[in-house]
Amino acid sequence: MRTSHTALASGTPVLCAAASLFIASLFIASPARAEDSDRALLATFCAAGNIKGSACSRARSYPDGGRACDVKLSKERYTGRFLAAGNPLLVVNYDSECEPHATDFGGVALFEQDGKATRFIRFLPGAQGHDCIVLPKDDQQDVLICSVGHMGQGILETAVARMEFSRKSGKRIAIAPDFLLRAEDAVSAYGSNVVMCNEGPKYFGLSNLAAGPRRNTVAVDVDYADDDIIRTACGEGFAKPKELFHDLLPGEAFVPEGNEKKKRFIIDLATGKAAPAN
Repeated sequence: MRTSHTALASGTPVLCAAASLFIASLFIASPARAEDSDRALLATFCAAGNIKGSACSRARSYPDGGRACDVKLSKERYTGRFLAAGNPLLVVNYDSECEPHATDFGGVALFEQDGKATRFIRFLPGAQGHDCIVLPKDDQQDVLICSVGHMGQGILETAVARMEFSRKSGKRIAIAPDFLLRAEDAVSAYGSNVVMCNEGPKYFGLSNLAAGPRRNTVAVDVDYADDDIIRTACGEGFAKPKELFHDLLPGEAFVPEGNEKKKRFIIDLATGKAAPAN
């Protein structure tokens, strides 16, 4: 993935009923297109005169009040019972010129769905995930799994994250990523990816997130260097690209783009462990 997403902060069951629930989850694994029109959603926090298409030029209750902040809703939106108690929640990604690169120029507009009514809850800058899937956690609750990432100084960090929903003081709802698998691509920064010779496999990129082959699993394509690639890089080495922008430190070696492996990995949501698919 070469797209900048959410910033990666330092420090991601009766048998027939379960089968039916899992099959149903496969049909909602792609972005849920909410029945609510953009205008109806915008009207929950924006005066009618400030609405144009999918955008509001002056959103009420925007964080750090006092600013006239614009909000443009994206087509990425996901709905599910993301809290153990309460109504379904609708998560809608948005862009805003009020947001900096640190929050990837946007966030999440969070709504509660109560029957036919949709109520705006709050804005959560920087909490957006992408290419998300909604899976059943159990009979009462769903889980939202997303691709997230951030580009900084040419280094692209990506991850598969479980978006954790929680109630804070004052009944406010927060969203925080629980990272399940992380990767780092340094080609744009260094001209090549870099591995440590005394460490294990290194993940460079993640893509094509989808529901896994079993309940409570997800699958993702991983670009990576395994032990064999690291031994080659740290031994005879690969042919170096024409342009390199990094002086190797002791114990480092280059793995130029095109020399990595790609394989489908399965992530177990219960254990958090990831392994190549058979």
